[in-house]
Amino acid sequence: MLSDFKSQLREISQAIIPIILVIGIIHTLFIPDFTLSHAVLFIMGSIMVIVGIALFLVGVNIGLIPIGNAIGSDIPRSGSVPLIIMTAFLFGFLATIAEPDVRVLSDMIQTISEDSIDRLHLIMVISIGVGFFVAVSIMRIIYNVPLTYLFTGGYLLVLLLLCIAPPGYAPIAFDAGGVTTGPITVPFILSLGIGVTSILGGRSAISDGFGLIGLASIGPILGVLLMGIFAS
Repeated sequence: MLSDFKSQLREISQAIIPIILVIGIIHTLFIPDFTLSHAVLFIMGSIMVIVGIALFLVGVNIGLIPIGNAIGSDIPRSGSVPLIIMTAFLFGFLATIAEPDVRVLSDMIQTISEDSIDRLHLIMVISIGVGFFVAVSIMRIIYNVPLTYLFTGGYLLVLLLLCIAPPGYAPIAFDAGGVTTGPITVPFILSLGIGVTSILGGRSAISDGFGLIGLASIGPILGVLLMGIFAS
């Protein structure tokens, strides 16, 4: 595990340090009240970010991904389609609630909207949307439904709702779809899909096990647009 942490720490450092340097240069040149104490706090925070992300990715590799694969490969053996659907929905729902990006987005929207859009309601709508489409994605794998059909139907429905929903909800909806592709949701949902694919004979893990994140991101878009329609 130590070697894995060192490898992740090196990769994260290579990705984040250039961003830190750019931010530091901008603050030094263009912000006159950027004091030494601010610089110390900025450096300490940056170090915490690098170490924290590295630790998180180690946890994903040794915890989330194996659990997702195990659940995805064991649940279908029960032969119960309702159980598979409920499990897929539940884990998509809970993973989205735990997603940090979703919480950041909901906090910002509640602040900017002056509490007219409640953060808890927004989190629940996004999570339900992801859970529903994760369940749909798992059913697609089981029944071998072409991915093109689901994408086409999903985005045609999005276009239809865009004509009805209040204009202010459209950008929120697409941002909601984007923030669900975060560090918790992505590895777990992908590993769940690959686990399901692994026990189905004659299936390709590449063609059947992937595409779940793209489908799951449709759910929050539809959910937020519907939320705007009912709120108006």
